[in-house]
Amino acid sequence: MKNIATIVLALAAGTSLTACSTLRGGAIGAAGGAGVAAATGGSVERGAAVGGVGGAVVGTVADD
Repeated sequence: MKNIATIVLALAAGTSLTACSTLRGGAIGAAGGAGVAAATGGSVERGAAVGGVGGAVVGTVADD
């Protein structure tokens, strides 16, 4: 049972590196999008959503 748990944890750790870049990019993009939208008088929610999607894509692509 411990061997299976070790293998699962090793696989999760290996795949989480890409996920970490995706999440980090999404968070930075969402913050930037919300900030720009707030500064320009636009919809903060829409700015955060668009920035988050764009940041997640860039984080995933840049990680590869």
